[in-house]
Amino acid sequence: MEENYRKYIEENHSFDKMTMLGIICFIIVIAGVFGFVYEFIFYYFNSGMKQFFWRGGNFLPWINIYAIGSVFIYLLTYRHRKSAWKVFLISTILCGVLEYIAGWGMYEIGNGFRCWDYNSEILNFGNINGFVCLRSVLFFGVSSLLLIYGIVPLCFVLAKKMNKKLFLTISITLVSIILLDEIYNLAIARMLDLKRASDVYKSIGFHYVDF
Repeated sequence: MEENYRKYIEENHSFDKMTMLGIICFIIVIAGVFGFVYEFIFYYFNSGMKQFFWRGGNFLPWINIYAIGSVFIYLLTYRHRKSAWKVFLISTILCGVLEYIAGWGMYEIGNGFRCWDYNSEILNFGNINGFVCLRSVLFFGVSSLLLIYGIVPLCFVLAKKMNKKLFLTISITLVSIILLDEIYNLAIARMLDLKRASDVYKSIGFHYVDF
């Protein structure tokens, strides 16, 4: 185990384009689920441990901004994996910028709509216009270490050990299911006036952020 980890840090790893696509798909799936679990737990405590919130816009437990952020983090920090501090600092700044732009963009386009508002949350020190705060970017910085030193090596091992066809089938199928869920809730359900994830989860007692 230690030898494999040392090789991950010190050696260059080369994958063909399709295998690399499969790795990115696994990162997208794992990071999106991780983000959901984090927010599910955090907002339970934020409510004074009185309410559960179903976060994100999907039926599946997955949040897109964490998946998007994880891909950016991987692309920008993997080459710096020999220095955990570089990974942490680059990721912290990157996530802060991404979170602010995403929050501000939804606010402007949606006429004041917010998916999150740090003005009303616990541990909101360093809060900037409710879109970003120090607690959030520090958490994302620490999470980036888990990504680069935990999730990415795991994906590399799977890519090397598994049959290539099976690896690609599983990774692409998982990300396709998630993207179909996303497209349904963002577009199809709106156009055809069908029930979205928010309607279903509200009906069974979850508090939900409307999208």
